[in-house]
Amino acid sequence: MEENEKKLNFLEEIIEDDLRTGKVPSILTRFPPEPNGYLHLGHAKSLCINFGLAMKYGGKTNLRYDDTNPVKEDVEYVDSIKEDIKWLGFQWEKECYASDYFDQLYEWAEDLIRRGLAYVDDQTQEEISRGRGTVDKPGVESPYRNRSVEENLRLFREMRDGKYADGEKVLRAKIDMAHPNMMMRDPLLYRIKHASHHRTGDKWCIYPMYDFTHGQCDSIEHITHSICTLEFDVHRPLYDWFIETLGIYPSHQYEFARLNLTYTLMSKRKLLELVQKGLVAGWDDPRMPTLCGVRRRGYTPEALKMFCDKIGVSKRDQLMDIQLLEWCVRQDLNARSNRYMVVQDPVKVTLRNWPEGLVEWYDCPLNPADPEGATRKVPFTGTLWIDRADFMEDAPKKFFRLKPDGEVRLKYTYIIKCEEVVKDADGKVVELVCSYDPSTKPGGGEWRSVKGTIHWVSCDFAKPVELRNYDRLFTLADMSQVPEDKDYKDFLNPESLTLGTGLAEPALLEDASGIAVQFERTGYYVLDKDSTTEKTVFNKTVSLKDSYKPE
Repeated sequence: MEENEKKLNFLEEIIEDDLRTGKVPSILTRFPPEPNGYLHLGHAKSLCINFGLAMKYGGKTNLRYDDTNPVKEDVEYVDSIKEDIKWLGFQWEKECYASDYFDQLYEWAEDLIRRGLAYVDDQTQEEISRGRGTVDKPGVESPYRNRSVEENLRLFREMRDGKYADGEKVLRAKIDMAHPNMMMRDPLLYRIKHASHHRTGDKWCIYPMYDFTHGQCDSIEHITHSICTLEFDVHRPLYDWFIETLGIYPSHQYEFARLNLTYTLMSKRKLLELVQKGLVAGWDDPRMPTLCGVRRRGYTPEALKMFCDKIGVSKRDQLMDIQLLEWCVRQDLNARSNRYMVVQDPVKVTLRNWPEGLVEWYDCPLNPADPEGATRKVPFTGTLWIDRADFMEDAPKKFFRLKPDGEVRLKYTYIIKCEEVVKDADGKVVELVCSYDPSTKPGGGEWRSVKGTIHWVSCDFAKPVELRNYDRLFTLADMSQVPEDKDYKDFLNPESLTLGTGLAEPALLEDASGIAVQFERTGYYVLDKDSTTEKTVFNKTVSLKDSYKPE
């Protein structure tokens, strides 16, 4: 099926119908993160949906920070969110903040009080929670529910002016304590928080709740399609109630299934705990599902967009296999990444018949997908390193790498034959003495074929590198199913990071592509920010091959 013939998802059907019927003249979506942590892979899905739909239908997208809780929010998170969105390749139309609208929200709160639709409640949080009842039992009206308009206005203004302590009073909407949707049972509109805000400073000591902020901000900005994850569907009646009651622009909310990924946790609260307790090396630890973490690991924006496109948009929650994400990363890097040879568990090979002091330089393709493209210079000498796994002394019949009296081709160069195995006092193989066949030089001799080809690095030119091999952060596939008697941290994978070393061809250290490279026959690795002139560090992005095949 061609791209333009793909079946529309339910959001696309809604938007196309709204445009066709003239319900809206153009599309305006928004991405509304709370700046209390770093964006993660779940946000990537939301970004691709909100920005992608607007781009597809000639619309625009606002970036609006839901900054209504100064205790947990910080400029650090504001800046990181913008960096992540730009990295994904999206550009917002307007940069907005819920705090931009604090004055208007306050005026609307007073309007509700004047109309008898809001009241100040002196109950504690626990008392309010108990009074809401249950799904099967209606709530109980607050003893303060029927205060006069004048008293409520006075108390609310005193809350604003700082007369009361945190938690001493709240403002609630007066709706229906027996409503079947518990969100409608006199929800909180404002709470007291004596905390300095990262943008408004100490102007306010009362802050609006999410439900009294989100829909009204959408309305102020004239958002046509407010798209959020499925857990907010129970909030939609309240979203609509505020808009209808206040008589403002009728923005509307639509919900899609959030991203759930195997072996992955996407709770900002729990991710913050991992950072604060030093269980990971920060928000950008390459094991973290944060966008800065996967960026440091070598994942590309193109791979994430491919992944989001493949998982699609639905209203049904499902657990996606992390192998699909890795497959997308592998697909993208296979087409674009440069290739280099790196030996990780070295065994020395000496070519007994190599002319002393001779160095041959080969022009090797950076990417075999583009054989006429750029090349790198690879030196070949009479002493080489190969990976220990590419030699076996007592090899089975179908072992096609190097073995005693066996032949193998060194990638890009000659066929060699193993003639002697040198071991140390403990019986460990430390050197292979081989001969090379000068007639087998590619493009310069008589071609003959052998079944095995292995990678190598010249001993005289090898560059040491530090390798950080990353695996999944958790051992439990579905992190939403942590047993009640366990803590999610009990499932941290002790093997999620293993350290190694490698010996690389010199061209690797000159790579300026800016994306992960392929260590031939091994996997994809990306240069880490911890690298210095004395130490070069590479992070493993993803293995080279996998048996996984996407549906």
